Amino acid sequence: MKKFEVFQWGTKHGHSKGWLDLLINSKKISFKGLFEPDSNRKKLLLNSEDKIWNELNWINDIDKVLKNKNIDIVFIEESNENSLEALEICINNNKHVMLDKPAGDNLKKFELIVKKAKKKNLIIELGYMFRQHDGFNKISKWIKSGILGDIFMIRAHMSTNIPENNPLNENLSRNGLSKFKGGIFYDLAGHMIDQICWIQGKPNKVNSFFKNSSSKNSNFSDNTISILEYDKCMAIIDISALETLPIARRFEVYGTEGSAIMEPFEPAEKIRLCLNEKIDNFKKGINKINIKDRPRYKKSLDLFLERVHSKSIPLYSIDHELLVQETLIKCIGGTDEEI
Repeated sequence: MKKFEVFQWGTKHGHSKGWLDLLINSKKISFKGLFEPDSNRKKLLLNSEDKIWNELNWINDIDKVLKNKNIDIVFIEESNENSLEALEICINNNKHVMLDKPAGDNLKKFELIVKKAKKKNLIIELGYMFRQHDGFNKISKWIKSGILGDIFMIRAHMSTNIPENNPLNENLSRNGLSKFKGGIFYDLAGHMIDQICWIQGKPNKVNSFFKNSSSKNSNFSDNTISILEYDKCMAIIDISALETLPIARRFEVYGTEGSAIMEPFEPAEKIRLCLNEKIDNFKKGINKINIKDRPRYKKSLDLFLERVHSKSIPLYSIDHELLVQETLIKCIGGTDEEI
């Protein structure tokens, strides 16, 4: 497979450093550099203790790079309020894009960009990092095989602890996230919505409960729950910005024939699989299943590059990306126009 020419747009997303490390060190791509439109942010990074910022190629003339037809792919790690603008520019310039989550907060605009990308046969993929997670993969496989029976309850807990203010990157603070409806839910819940919609599809209805329990910025929702309702199932997502470290992220699925509980899912360790009857290699009762703790992003990068190379149909289609974003916007109470 040929080496794709790639650059990264932005550094303000919480995953930007993780992706950058991978892109710089990947033997499958030719990394052309990093574009950061905010000069103050760039200066802050160059003056930081992390040597990586002084060892890479910074892109100054973005128009020249965008017009370079040899550059195939852009990884967008912009702040959430600017990511859709960057995405639109990249699609207009015929680039495939890995866009980090979520897809902004304007659903109508995202839909229009996706429509344009489809016409151009360009790929837009969202950077939901648990899609290649061994534990989530196993649980979804068990559900789709039917060994858990009819699923009636899912619980997803993915909390964090972030500061009131963050001088290094205000986008990763309670104050910075207060600009979005849903606060911490807007920032993190897409990961769990991605998994739940993959398992159950489109919910019939959503109900949300957002509170400010402890944060100084009264506009910030730091303690949040949404319930996704299906014909026979409810999925509860709870996310807080206040959890004591180390955080305990947990995913639970309950069916009429069995249950699967994974805690923690970072770092991945085990799943408690409980079954009513012996099935395949699993015994009746409790089975403790070891899972691999795969590094974030790496397998996703490999699959994305293969997808661009072969123009193959993705496991997670663009319609799934739209469903996840639509569900997130509904959960945070987007207007009817946005939905």
